[in-house]
Amino acid sequence: MTILLIQVLLIAVVIVVAARLLRGQGARTQAIRRLGLLVFAAFAVWSILVPGVWTRIAHVVGVGRGTDLVLYALVVAFLSFTLTTYLRFRDFEARYTKLARRLALDEARAASPEHQD
Repeated sequence: MTILLIQVLLIAVVIVVAARLLRGQGARTQAIRRLGLLVFAAFAVWSILVPGVWTRIAHVVGVGRGTDLVLYALVVAFLSFTLTTYLRFRDFEARYTKLARRLALDEARAASPEHQD
């Protein structure tokens, strides 16, 4: 089995994206996501204007067709989206749990006979 350049590149990108998204939660991570979106949009416009460029890039990295290369890129983008969505929902769930506990404690204190006048 021969390992192609594109396989090494895609695996490296997946690892880097996953590691970066698992580590960051702050403004820097959000800025990187926005830059990634801008790059994605630029590539989309480029693809519309010069569709044959993907086939040339695909041949350089060892993929047969440009459509396959675009598919690989979309798989990486989908992985990023899925991971960020999971992390965001996990964070929301933790916040809601903390808020519900705080609210329950506050209501229990307000309803206790000690706080009744």
